[in-house]
Amino acid sequence: MSEVVIPIRPQGRVLIVEDEPRMRDLLVRAIGGWGFTVTSARSGEEALRVAETAGPEIALLDLNLPGADGLETLTRLREKRPHLQAIVLTGFASVEAARTAMHLDVVEFLTKPCHLGELEQALDRAMRRLAPASPAAKDEGGDAVATSHSPVPGAEGMTLHDVERQHILAVLERNAGNRTATAVELGISRRTLYYKLEAYQNEGFKLP
Repeated sequence: MSEVVIPIRPQGRVLIVEDEPRMRDLLVRAIGGWGFTVTSARSGEEALRVAETAGPEIALLDLNLPGADGLETLTRLREKRPHLQAIVLTGFASVEAARTAMHLDVVEFLTKPCHLGELEQALDRAMRRLAPASPAAKDEGGDAVATSHSPVPGAEGMTLHDVERQHILAVLERNAGNRTATAVELGISRRTLYYKLEAYQNEGFKLP
């Protein structure tokens, strides 16, 4: 575990969960240099121990971890810290992982190796979600109760972000652009859906 504290431009507290030492050290230096307080862990089990004392607000997790994987680790972290924001690092796509991550309200999926600019933008989005006026974990209008199990064709070779986007836009189109119906079918809150649709528009995708 390592810690970097930069007091000049204080940001949030970030927990990095990454088993590859060089990648972990790079992330610690970069994120610490942006003014965040950073702690790190090599596995999901270590992350749970570190979180007890570090009190992270944002978790940056690799999906492939020894022992508990990134999504399982996030689920267990959220049991203790429900408002924890999460950014996932991934090198592969899985429809089931995308669905699970949607229900866990992940801020962003980043493909390894990611550009530092993409990472900084994802951290900025996570910080905005943590703003008292609009906590991401607070559901607008209650939790959705239905879950879509529609297959996502052609997922092989796509990043998790691609899989999720394709799935969400397909459900949105099936519901003729109705955001509320889409959120219910996906099993996520309207707030979460709006965050994701805004990101897709910024990427240049047209919405139904």
